[in-house]
Amino acid sequence: MGIHTDPTSIERSSRTKRAPFEEVKIYLKDGLKKGRWRPGSKMPSEADLIGRFGVARMTVNRALKDLQTEGLIERRQGAGTFAAALHRVSSALTIRDIHEEILSRGHAHRAEVHLLREEKASADIAHTLGLAKGAPVFHSLIVHFENEIAIQCEDRFVNPAVAPNYLTIDFEEVTPTRYLFDVAPLWKADYAVEAALPSANEAKLLGIKQAAPCLVILRRTMNRSTAITCARLVHPADRYRLEGAFSP
Repeated sequence: MGIHTDPTSIERSSRTKRAPFEEVKIYLKDGLKKGRWRPGSKMPSEADLIGRFGVARMTVNRALKDLQTEGLIERRQGAGTFAAALHRVSSALTIRDIHEEILSRGHAHRAEVHLLREEKASADIAHTLGLAKGAPVFHSLIVHFENEIAIQCEDRFVNPAVAPNYLTIDFEEVTPTRYLFDVAPLWKADYAVEAALPSANEAKLLGIKQAAPCLVILRRTMNRSTAITCARLVHPADRYRLEGAFSP
C-alpha cells in the first residue's frame, strides 16, 4: 500500500519553519518579482499586512525594514510603502540621495552650491564620460551639511546630452542625485572607495585640516549606452561611515 501525502500539509509544514517576519517578507518580495507592484506604486499598508498574516506590527516593521535595506522598497513617513524605482535596485551598492539619507536619520539637510557651470572636458573627464577632449561638460561643486555639520563635498561632472537643463536647477532645493534619478534613469554604476586625504579646497569647504583622513567614493553612472555623470564624493572619516548589507 502506497503512502499518500497531502501536498498542502507539506507546504504548511515548510511555512511553520519560517519566522513570521520572513513570511511577510517573502510575500512582498514575490509580489515585486512578479510585477504585482510596479516601481513607484503604493504597496500594502502595515495594517493590511497585520490583518493578512495575523502578526504584530513589530513583525511587519522588521520585514519592511529588511526590504528597505535591500533597496526594494521606499517607506515615506505619513504616505506609506512604495515599490522602489528601478534605479534603486540596479546596483549591488545602492545609490542613495544624501538628502533622503540624512532625513531618514531624523536630521536636517542643507546644501551649499560653490560652483555650477559649463566647462571644457579635460582628458580624464572626457575619457570617463565617453566624450571628446574639450567637449562641453557641466560641473558642479556642492557641500552637504547634516545638522549644520559638513559631511560631504560633492564634485560632479555631468554629460550635457543626458541632462541638458542641469545648469538651470537650484541644487540648494533638490540634490543632483535626485534630479538625475528623475531625468536620466541609470542602468549601471561603477564605484571605487578609498581612504585618502582631501585636496586643499575640499578641506577648506569641509572645515577640516588637509591632513584629516577622508572616505572618498568615486562613482560613474550610465544608462544603457551613455555615461550620465561621474562624481568624487569626499566625506570626513570622523563624520561619516559607509554601511551596506548583503544576503545570498
